[in-house]
Amino acid sequence: MSTQIISQAEAIVEMIDRMPADSVLIQHGVGWNDYEELLRAVGDAPGQHISFDDGTLQIMTLSFRHEKYVRLIERIIDRLSARLLIKVLSYGSATMKKERDQKGAEPDACYYVQSAELVGKKDEIDLNVDPPPDVVVEIDLHHESISKTPIYAALGVPELWRYDGNTVTIYHLREEQYVVSEASESLPLLTSAILTEFLARIPREDQYEILSAFEEWLKGQ
Repeated sequence: MSTQIISQAEAIVEMIDRMPADSVLIQHGVGWNDYEELLRAVGDAPGQHISFDDGTLQIMTLSFRHEKYVRLIERIIDRLSARLLIKVLSYGSATMKKERDQKGAEPDACYYVQSAELVGKKDEIDLNVDPPPDVVVEIDLHHESISKTPIYAALGVPELWRYDGNTVTIYHLREEQYVVSEASESLPLLTSAILTEFLARIPREDQYEILSAFEEWLKGQ
């Protein structure tokens, strides 16, 4: 009789396969090589995000409700970009990682604005040579989940938007720490109040109605 020995990453993949939507799995004591192996094993599988913070691994499975907020923010930024003729490059939930810092994350969305010309038409982000996205978006409806702010701070992300189901909070990186701000620096028309107002419409209006209202608001700016 032979005994099959599976790696830590393989064991975690088996746990991920059993996770329901809208849930969180946290594992401690995970090595960087296992994190890399896990990323290769799951590839670009939709419906989940993996983050790594100095040995702590977090996997989040996404729900339809979660994705509704992400897609609305994407379309709001698209319309703002087109209206104001600002180049904004979206890299979605691209994996951002640095072995040196033992940090890695897959945001809900990320955007290059000021640094857009530096990444150009690249298919992948390599933070060893590329700048981090100017804006990262996190929809964190799980109050028990681990904060990713130390990860993004270590990776040098200048601006973080976080929505907790009630309020959008905008953070700017200052001396390796995030501080709360009322408005985006990359996209100054977008404030915490405005983003919160339009995301709050989701339970009672469809996306078309919300975006139509946003376009009307844009015309008045």
